[in-house]
Amino acid sequence: MLGVLAAPLCAICIFFVLCLLIFLGVTWYESSKAEYPPGIANPKLLKTIHTFVTGTFILGKTLDKLRIWNIAGFFNSLEKISVPKVKDDPEIFTKNVQFGGVPVRVYQPRSPSAGGRKGVMLLHGGGFMLGSIDLYDSFCQYITKNSGAVVVSVGYRLAPTHRCPAALDDCVLATVHFLKTAEEHGVDPSSVIICGDSAGGNLTAGVCQTLVGRSDLPKPLAQVMMYPVVQMADFNLPSYQQNKMVPLLLREQTLYYLITYIGGDPSLSKEMIKGSHVPPEIRQKLSRWLSSEEFKAKGYKPHIMAPFNKDIYEKVKKAFDLPCSPLFSDDDVIRQLPQAYILTCEFDVLRDDGILYKKRLEDNGVPVTWYHVKDGFHGVVNFFHHPDVVSGKLAMDNVVSFIKNL
Repeated sequence: MLGVLAAPLCAICIFFVLCLLIFLGVTWYESSKAEYPPGIANPKLLKTIHTFVTGTFILGKTLDKLRIWNIAGFFNSLEKISVPKVKDDPEIFTKNVQFGGVPVRVYQPRSPSAGGRKGVMLLHGGGFMLGSIDLYDSFCQYITKNSGAVVVSVGYRLAPTHRCPAALDDCVLATVHFLKTAEEHGVDPSSVIICGDSAGGNLTAGVCQTLVGRSDLPKPLAQVMMYPVVQMADFNLPSYQQNKMVPLLLREQTLYYLITYIGGDPSLSKEMIKGSHVPPEIRQKLSRWLSSEEFKAKGYKPHIMAPFNKDIYEKVKKAFDLPCSPLFSDDDVIRQLPQAYILTCEFDVLRDDGILYKKRLEDNGVPVTWYHVKDGFHGVVNFFHHPDVVSGKLAMDNVVSFIKNL
């Protein structure tokens, strides 16, 4: 009997070993394509993390294509397993509640306050597909403890299960609820700051623009955006050209996240990189903005987009709506926005998204505080607790300082 079973078991073992070797080989090959420019912070650490992330995406996409495990469920489960629970800080009171039906976690300093505190709506990053309240727990605790503000971390719905504009809708609902009930949490309603990184920076811009003209609500005090993605038109900005293979966010990954968010076909990424989906009026705006001194100084050579393809545009036209591209909103909306803080990183594909949004705000009279991390990479602020990433801690402290001194 054992002899009969031995051959099939041996074949199964050989099959799995071959699959493992193929997976490791593909992971090594794909991760080896990454570039680490001179001057970037912690290239060794970045290489290690990028290899892990690359393998995770390859495995997730493979399981999804084989219909073994939905990619969203895979990432969610992996996050729960790999992210250690953050130890509660005795100086902070934390509670999980719902604002407008949206799950949130509220962080309140236990120390007494003479008056109403500042409030921070934290909209996490993750490409509209990843991230969670738990993943940003230490991030929120740090802001609360060092700024004295009450922080509300929003657990908005994620793609691909929930497509655009689900994430923005949730963030708006939670923010409106907080603005209406701020005093119940010891917060001055006129001192609420909207804050987010990466996709959360996009949502921050979207929330602030959505609330423009709402006379029934206090106006947000400020908007804080860390390396935000604010447009889905030009994927050949200088930063995209220079950093398309620089971790922790490659251009290919960026397109995958964004197309998934809008419900498009990932196979359209090549056409979007060429600019086939960009209508003439958007091209004119980009041409005008990119002729500014900020981009001339970088030696930017304009990318000539492919001819406009209406069929491609129709398939991805959501990319130009407010939830995806707040950069293209009308001037009369932009000029009513609160003061802004924008953080950008030199070695980040989204660097010039932040610079373009900074220009749009300043051109419309909105005060902007700009902090540029010269050796920074995408996601550097999330490494504030890592002793080897000095620029991450400095960036995080700069964000906290801005909030504290408003």
